[in-house]
Amino acid sequence: MASTGPTVRHRRLGRELRRLREKASLTLEEVATRLGWSTAKLSRIENARTMPSGTDIANACDLYGVDPSVKAGLIQLGRDAGRRGWWTAYSDVFAGAYVGLEAEATVIRTWEPLLVPGLLQNEDYARELIRTARPKLAAAELERFVAARMARKISLLGSQAPTLHVLMDESALRRPVGAPGAMARQLEDILQVVDWPNVTIQVLPLRVGAHCGLEGAFSLLSFDAEDPDVGYTGCPGGDVYVEATDQVRNLKLTFERLARVCLSPEESAAFIVAVRSDHATL
Repeated sequence: MASTGPTVRHRRLGRELRRLREKASLTLEEVATRLGWSTAKLSRIENARTMPSGTDIANACDLYGVDPSVKAGLIQLGRDAGRRGWWTAYSDVFAGAYVGLEAEATVIRTWEPLLVPGLLQNEDYARELIRTARPKLAAAELERFVAARMARKISLLGSQAPTLHVLMDESALRRPVGAPGAMARQLEDILQVVDWPNVTIQVLPLRVGAHCGLEGAFSLLSFDAEDPDVGYTGCPGGDVYVEATDQVRNLKLTFERLARVCLSPEESAAFIVAVRSDHATL
């Protein structure tokens, strides 16, 4: 079974346990020896590669001289981090950590030069993309992949919905995907969400020419204040996560520069209406 990787809470737990160890002026080797662990186990816990048990957390906290209330909070954090998210039901589809991180993000910024972003895709559009990319999928497998992608969209609903800021290239809107009429319906579905208070959609027109987003698509995920932002880009060769502070800052600057040369949200909505009409006449 594929792993969906550590969640934000899991990463936070590992980071906090490492901070407490360093505050206690203890090395990995010293802690491992005194707790009867291997240094590899402790390293995996601190780097969110292994989920510690409640007993592991308690023993580490006792060694570090942690206040009882903090200890209890970390044990609870461990329980929360170990809970199964909705995406684990699709662990055969989601092979990386991204969907788990996306599900816990408070702000999602994404730049897509080629396609309608996954969180805005409708079933027909997603089905055609997946079928083309994975031609060997059986019909039932294909529908499972589509269902998983549609399940991601549920996160945009409700009081806890993240803020979504999408930048899309004009070519993504004009490229016909699917049977005649399918693209017009996809753009109509996008128009249904442009006025949602948590959604901002901007289009980068082709007339802009060369720009700072030509190197490829990427996303930026932001979380609660104590959790650092994460950058992400996916490609056929695998997923790349950007967590170094300077690299994340560069992605933010790139996103901001792109947003400035995009049409405004209002202009973008009008532009999508026009492109939808073009597709409807094909």
